[in-house]
Order: sequence, then C-alpha cells, then structure tokens
Amino acid sequence: MIGAGAAPRGARRRIAGMDDPTRIAAPRAELASADDLTGAAEAVLPALDAFLRYSGPDGAPRRSAWLPALDEPLPEEGAGREAVLATLRDVVIPNGLRVGHPGFLGWVTTGPSVVPAVAGLVASIAAPQRWWVHPANHLDSLAVEWLRDLLGFPRSVVGTFTSGGATANLVGLGAARQHAGERLGIDPSRDGVAAIPSPRVYVTSETHHVVGRALGTLGLGRANVREIPLDRERRMDLRALEAALDEDRAAGRTPVAVVGNAGDVNTGIVDPLGPMAEIAHARDVWFHVDGAYGGWGLLDDRVRARYGDPGTYDSFAVDPHKWMAVPVGTGLTLCRDRGILTRAFRIEMGAYDRERQSSLEAAAARPEDAVPWEELGRGTPDWGVDFSTPARGLAVWALLREIGARGIRERIVRHDDAARELAALVRATPGLELLAEPELSICVFRHVPDGMTDPAAIDDHNAAILRVLRTRGRSLPSATRVDGRYGLRACFLNPRNEAVEAAILVEETLAAARTLAG
Repeated sequence: MIGAGAAPRGARRRIAGMDDPTRIAAPRAELASADDLTGAAEAVLPALDAFLRYSGPDGAPRRSAWLPALDEPLPEEGAGREAVLATLRDVVIPNGLRVGHPGFLGWVTTGPSVVPAVAGLVASIAAPQRWWVHPANHLDSLAVEWLRDLLGFPRSVVGTFTSGGATANLVGLGAARQHAGERLGIDPSRDGVAAIPSPRVYVTSETHHVVGRALGTLGLGRANVREIPLDRERRMDLRALEAALDEDRAAGRTPVAVVGNAGDVNTGIVDPLGPMAEIAHARDVWFHVDGAYGGWGLLDDRVRARYGDPGTYDSFAVDPHKWMAVPVGTGLTLCRDRGILTRAFRIEMGAYDRERQSSLEAAAARPEDAVPWEELGRGTPDWGVDFSTPARGLAVWALLREIGARGIRERIVRHDDAARELAALVRATPGLELLAEPELSICVFRHVPDGMTDPAAIDDHNAAILRVLRTRGRSLPSATRVDGRYGLRACFLNPRNEAVEAAILVEETLAAARTLAG
C-alpha cells in the first residue's frame, strides 16, 4: 500500500510535463550523490547527537587537532560520498563550534535548537526557492505575520526574511534612503543618491558597525554617520539629537534616518525609542530601530515600556537566529510603509521575466490546472535584496509551532532573570565589580584584586582571567569596555542557559583569579 503523499516507485521521477519513462533508464553521468538522504543522514546523526550533549572535555579543540585532516589541495578525483561523510562525522562535527554549550555566554548568537535545525534541512531540500507556490512558501510568510503579531506591531506592517541582521538593517536603511529622496522629488533607487545633498544618519557610539557598512553599500557614505552623544544612562541624548537634526537641516544637509538601539550588543541598553520616534517624525525623518539582539525584549513586560510604540517605527531589524535560536542566516526586516519598501527594492523585469509573467497570467486564468511553478506564492522579492533564497521562515515557524508565543516569552524572561541574578551575585561577592546594570540579558563585570588600583593593570588582569576561562571551558563570557573599563561580558540567550550559569560564572571567575595569583 502506498502511504499518503507517496508516489508509486515507477513514477518517482515523473514531474508534470517531465514524465518521459525513458529518462529512468538513461545512464547517469553525475558523480554527486543524489539519493539515499536517509543513509547520508544516518552516517552523521549519532555524531551530531553526541556533539549536542557537550560531554567530555570542556575546552574547545585546538586547531592542531583538526587542521591536518582537512588542509589539502583541490582533488582532481573525488574521494566519494562515504569519505566525505566520514570526514564530517569524525573531524568536522566533534571539533565544531560549541556556542550551544550551556556555559557559553559570549556572543549574541547561539546554535539552533533541534526542531528549527531540522526545519532548516527541510527548507534546503524541499523549499530551495522561496517565492513559488509550495507549503514552505506559505509558512515563510505566515512566520513573518506571527513575528509581527508576537512583537506587537500593527497588522499593516509588512516584512521579509533576510540573511541576517546586517542585511535586515541594510533593507531598513534602504527604505529610509528612498523616503529621503522622495521628499526631495527624486527616486534614489532609479536615479542614484547624487541628488541627495549631504545625507546624514544619526547614531550613537553603541550603534552596531553594520549600520555604517550599510550606508557605504547604499551609496550614502560611511562618513555621513553623525554620532550623537550618550546621556548619563548611556542612551542617546535627546536634546543633542534635536540640535543635530535642526543644525543639519538649516545648513542644507539631508537628515535621512535616526537609528535607535533596541538593546545594544555591548551592554543591552535600550535607547529612548518613543521620544526618538517623535523627534524624527516631527521633522519628517525616517526612524529605524536596530533590534537584532535586543528587539526580543519587547516580550518582557518589565522592560516593555522602554520600547515605546512599535507602530511608530518606520523600519525594524531583528534576528530570529539570535534569541529564537533558529539556524544562523535568518534575519527579519519589518517596515511600516510597503510602498516605500517596494519602490526601494523593486526588481525590474527583463525578457526572461516578461515571458515568465505571461505564463503566470495564463495560469491565473485556469488556476485549477496550474502546476506549482506557474504560480507565484505569498510574499515578494521586491521587499529586500535577495532573489533566489530558501524559505528561511520555515525554521521560525517550526520553533513557534513547537513552543508557542508563551515559550519564547518565557525564554526571554528567564534569560533576563539570569543576567539580574549574575548582577546580584557580583554585588554580593568581594573582589567583583559591576560595570553595567543589566537591562536585558547582558551583564558586564570585572574582578579587582585587593590593593590593585592602576586602571591599566586591572584591565590586563581581567583580560588574563578571560584567557584562563577560555582554557578551562566551563563558563565562557566575552569581553567589552564600559566607560573605558575592560570587563567580562555575559550574554544569556542560548536556550540551554539557565540561572545556575550565573553562579558557575562567578565561581569560575574567582577560580581563574586564584590561578593567576599563584
């Protein structure tokens, strides 16, 4: 009996319009493996399961442990399927990047949890082209709508998945460029930016560097970033922002966008987004919010007021591959004005596209007979820079379908709690000093030995502690500077992070300090 959705063996290669039975018997010249996915997966799955247990030595393998097995010239003759799978199983996986370890607190990204990882594999095979009609296309667009609703944006907001936060910010700022040009009566996406006099984009010292790179890519120029000072709470100074906008407008410059941090990646502090939106809109300037890491703080009611009304954001960048722990390569741009976004990124049609459009129109007249590649699905490539793209949102849908809105809210709150627990332990522990009070899930602190007062010596001491922690491998923060002082930075967003990791980090920090003291 054939199960639901299965096809008879003799029809396994029959596709509408391509069902010539002689194709089955044709000799196969391609050397790459094209079948038995189950066997290939079974060859590496035990190694992946072992990797996810994070057992054995805590320290990461040294390069010398794996490089000799991988560093080779381009082979003229392939080694074959089994040899490749064996290398993946025996070398690549066991020596992989352990960012999903419960004690890894270093970065604002992590390894995916299991169900989204499997969904990513499904997308790569069953949904390699996002825009056509198939189940993953529908679920990709549904995931955009679910995230829009989860984060509290109006239903009129549109969005598209991107390859990450850098691209999500670029798309939002591309819409800002279009908005600024159209205010001057030009179309920047068609005519370029030369007619926009002295563009300016307003940021702080805590704005992520991908914003500057986006301006370079968009032709607005990295040098046209104007840095607004921080106030005493290390947020954008509102009076300084107003003064800069008015000064530039009076001087004939073009304010293009104000960029707010919805939780910077250094300390997790949220800019005064509500007042910033009011200041920008009073001057008809685009308000873009970078929430790649901290945008998920919208789900923690204790800090929700810091974000103002998301409906006032003109564009918003957020990374599901950070706090949601879906596969890396999944960002999202949300935009309030679909017309601006479309005009900024519309794809022009060539001869090939016009022929395809004719086919689509013909299929629309007979939808009951249309085959999938004669009909476009949900969403549009006119809202971003990608054209050929997998259905990245399938993994997002899978995670939300698995744990629901409550599950992701509880994760955010749990991690914010862990940062607060770490801060409390630091305050209560002699020799430790808190450098930044947690607002979200980041806590920055340092160790100060008795009698050590020289700032440079304290910095060097904490850099040495970090090296010891990396060697021990039980708890691994990163480092940053707060008001010029070097500190250990712990970021809780790994789904395997629990509050106990705060206590372990304090314990490990003190142990490292004792090691250095001899």
